[in-house]
Amino acid sequence: MLLVIDVGNTNIVLGVFDGEILVKDWRIRTIRDTTADEFNILAKALFADNGIRLSDISDVVISSVVPPAVPILDRFCEKHLFRKPLWVNPASVRNLMPILYNNPAEVGADRIVNAIAAYRRYNRSLIIIDFGTATTFDAISEKGEYLGGAIVPGIMISSEALFQKASRLPRVEMFMPPEHVIGKDTIDSIKSGVMHGNAALVDGMVARMKKEMGSNPFVIATGGLAILIADLSESIELVDSALTLEGLKIISQALRES
Repeated sequence: MLLVIDVGNTNIVLGVFDGEILVKDWRIRTIRDTTADEFNILAKALFADNGIRLSDISDVVISSVVPPAVPILDRFCEKHLFRKPLWVNPASVRNLMPILYNNPAEVGADRIVNAIAAYRRYNRSLIIIDFGTATTFDAISEKGEYLGGAIVPGIMISSEALFQKASRLPRVEMFMPPEHVIGKDTIDSIKSGVMHGNAALVDGMVARMKKEMGSNPFVIATGGLAILIADLSESIELVDSALTLEGLKIISQALRES
């Protein structure tokens, strides 16, 4: 079995593949001051609930945008899985996709994983929107080149800033958009501004990126809040929630075969 791990600033997403099948996946909080042994206890508990043993894991591939997590997960893999993980970074995947950033090393590992996965699956020009701690937009050419993209504050970050800086505004959970764009009370007005506002941001950014790309890219979304925003957006054509995990599997297969 293949263990894939994507370490984000807010969450760590883990998945276990048996061949091409994603057996199970989990989303846990990113903890920067844990230890390899503590992570092992957590992993064993998650696995045990689904009949998976640590000894079933034959390979591990990891992407991370959180530097403190690297030595922790390295040690976890070596001490408890008895193998070294494959780390995804611009250098390790340079033969899988040309990265046309001025400095390829600056591109987040998760963005590279999404780009490779999406192009391998859809084989066309793409715009990938990942709703995470930050909302990222990534452009992929028809030739499979990573062109670059844009980064904006994520939905939860911007919402949290609003609640902290505007003391009279109530904290609102963003699980369901309001029925109307024009809110009739404070809660619906906040929901509208955050959710319809982010949908409008997406549509505006996609339109501008398409113009620069000079093509008609397929627009896909991933990340925790992708489904909510996709329902409000006019430009998102598909939500692929498992894109990053699938990408780690694809990269693992491609690198180990090369």
